[in-house]
Amino acid sequence: MSESVSGSCFRSVIEMISDFMEIGISEEIAKAMDDMGWKEPTPIQVSAIPMGLEGFDMFAQAQTGTGKTGAYGSIVLGTIPSQKAVPSAIVLVPTRELALQVAGELTKLSKYTNHVTLPIYGGASIEAQIKKLQQGCDIVAGTPGRVRDMINRKVLNLSEITTMVLDEADRMLDMGFIEDIEYIMKAMPSKRHTLLFSATMQENVKQLAYDYMKMPKEISVSQDEVVLDNIKQYYISVGRRNKSWALCRILDIDKPKALIFCQTKKMVDVLEERLKDLDYKIEAIHGDMPQFKRERVLKDFKGEGVDVLIATDVAARGLDIDDITYVINYDMPDDIDTYIHRIGRTGRAGKEGTAVSFVTSEEKHLVREFEMRTGMDIQKRDVPEAEEGTRDTIKKVVDYDQISDVFGMCKFEINLGKNDGFKKVSLADFIIRNARVREVSIGKIELGDDSSIVEVHKDFGNRMTMDLTKAKYKSKRITVRVIQD
Repeated sequence: MSESVSGSCFRSVIEMISDFMEIGISEEIAKAMDDMGWKEPTPIQVSAIPMGLEGFDMFAQAQTGTGKTGAYGSIVLGTIPSQKAVPSAIVLVPTRELALQVAGELTKLSKYTNHVTLPIYGGASIEAQIKKLQQGCDIVAGTPGRVRDMINRKVLNLSEITTMVLDEADRMLDMGFIEDIEYIMKAMPSKRHTLLFSATMQENVKQLAYDYMKMPKEISVSQDEVVLDNIKQYYISVGRRNKSWALCRILDIDKPKALIFCQTKKMVDVLEERLKDLDYKIEAIHGDMPQFKRERVLKDFKGEGVDVLIATDVAARGLDIDDITYVINYDMPDDIDTYIHRIGRTGRAGKEGTAVSFVTSEEKHLVREFEMRTGMDIQKRDVPEAEEGTRDTIKKVVDYDQISDVFGMCKFEINLGKNDGFKKVSLADFIIRNARVREVSIGKIELGDDSSIVEVHKDFGNRMTMDLTKAKYKSKRITVRVIQD
């Protein structure tokens, strides 16, 4: 390497480290950030770190993927000693996965400060975690239930805690951890530095902040700035019966590294089985899985072995994977906070991401609501077109629920009309007799010369296309077309 190139690289590293040091981060932590590939402080880091290093309690609104772990990690590492026998700081998180990821991030940040961070969470050997605790650590990153258990067993000493972090506080409260959190707080000194990070500022989160903090500073990084800038948001109008067809089209044509969200654990299992039978490189994760399997699945997804991960909202909390290119809402969430949490899994580390939501006819109002709440467009998109001559992995079917009107009526074009001698009543009688359709299930009839448009209730859609087409009228074969526009 030439001297000029070497000097240029050296200067760029110094400039990067200087950007972090300007907001109060120590040179040791800034060097670790450079090793991690971080280029410049994020908005939440710029806002929170100087205030935190001055010792102010704070509660900050920030989404996952905004650099909040780096924000509170820099504060913690910059204010507590290292190599102590008992912990000086504790980070409470809602899930096992997040405990592991926070511990991993803090370990990287403390590369040159020699702080030791220990993850503590349920679903894993408590004996092994006790053994590591007894060896000593500076920071505990744990879930409330397991931390409380360790306190009760008298193996976790919180008497020297000077800094406490509540990460994703809104989710911890939603998951019912408030009693555990209050129990843990009472087990540590009342004089401490407390930092609370939450994606939303619900009233119960604010109440928690003011109950356990001393004149806390409020920091809010807007949802638009945090999550949505690098994410292209789309929705596809598709009924329940054709979601798998639409999903396979996306996987086959766009070939994404995708995180797929379902509303229930059962739906996760059903979709996983369906896609594995079709030979997709796919895995699933939800709360009923044993911890060792969850860790293996996440490792495979972070590597090259798995292209697609299906998850529930709870299981995906805290996932920190930078190369997810698509988030797909297989089931549309019914609240804005969940929607933002989900799509925030892509478009990370300065990369562009895509969020696609499958929206049934009953859910279209949610698209308008989310647009108003975020101030950004969610554009309508068609299912990707397959190449000519390429067969669909899953065949599209007629989804009568999706195409019916508010009264459940669907339109069918039939090749019978005035020139065949029909009037509206006689045509209705012909359909009732040959398709076994109830009289009350036939609606408006538009009689044409050679064909007619008939409204029939969706419950009889298959009879219209299958039974009626078996009939003949004066040796004329009957054809029926579903009108889906």
